[in-house]
Amino acid sequence: MMKNLLFTLFAALVLFASSCASIVSYSNYPMTINTTPSNLAISVTNRDGVEVYRGKSPATINLKSGAGFFKAAQYFVKVEGAGFDAKIYPIDTELDAWYFGNILLGGVVGMLIVDPATGAMYKLSTDYLHINMENSTTATEPELRVYDLTTIPAEWHEHLEVVIP
Repeated sequence: MMKNLLFTLFAALVLFASSCASIVSYSNYPMTINTTPSNLAISVTNRDGVEVYRGKSPATINLKSGAGFFKAAQYFVKVEGAGFDAKIYPIDTELDAWYFGNILLGGVVGMLIVDPATGAMYKLSTDYLHINMENSTTATEPELRVYDLTTIPAEWHEHLEVVIP
């Protein structure tokens, strides 16, 4: 009889001291980033501007869903390469539905302490990002062009200067 009572108390303690999202869900999520064309530079920074990843596409990285107690993570993916305009995409997090399982299974401890502290109450809003890069619309390097006087437009003539070597 005493063993059954101890087992029941232990089971109740485990049930009410645990947290639903931490058990069923995760606090780190894989995120795949792909670009067209591939082999472009990727950098991922968190909301504080701290770089958490630098590499080439395609890449799969693990990102934390929490950024502190009751604070969701947010990331920014920057993609750049020679001949392309750099692009920045946000990666947000959202409340994980398993967090509300604490009402039935995890109890107050899971809802107010464990899941918020581990970040398991949040999940990434997406697990795959595909970025189509576009050719740059701005000149990336200054260039020197030499024109013959007979080939330049007439409106340029007033801006010409004589250069004597």
